[in-house]
Amino acid sequence: MLRPTAMPTISSITRTYRFCAAHRLHTDQLPDDINQKIFGKCNNLNGHGHNYTVLVTVTGELDSRTGLITNVDALDQLVKDKIVDRFDHQHLNFDPAFAQVTTTGENLARLVWDLLVDQIPSGQLAKIGVIETRDNFFEYMGTPGVSSDSSIRNGIKEN
Repeated sequence: MLRPTAMPTISSITRTYRFCAAHRLHTDQLPDDINQKIFGKCNNLNGHGHNYTVLVTVTGELDSRTGLITNVDALDQLVKDKIVDRFDHQHLNFDPAFAQVTTTGENLARLVWDLLVDQIPSGQLAKIGVIETRDNFFEYMGTPGVSSDSSIRNGIKEN
């Protein structure tokens, strides 16, 4: 039997979200032949698509009244508004955040972090996971409450 305790209890919740999007792995910083060599079939001029799964992990103390870390409905609405609605059935390369950044799974995970980190209803964003394919899973764990890099969120290249 679980009993209320006076000590704070840190727990986590991970919610799963899905969207479909296309992208092309390509960087203008390299010649076309090198892009083709590095990215292979993922460098196809027309791009290719994925059924992405995004995992959002929030950690925090359990609310003594509700037993919850965060308001799940508010979290779901936030992710729908900021992530799913933005990327579902879109071409990632045409999103302003990827104007100067390659649309890798690593960069997508960072961008999702940046879009959510300071907007979590309660608790703290702990980790973002992005499943791109059966074999490709990306994770980003930034500093809670801190954007990884405003340049990716804003689509501005910084030197």
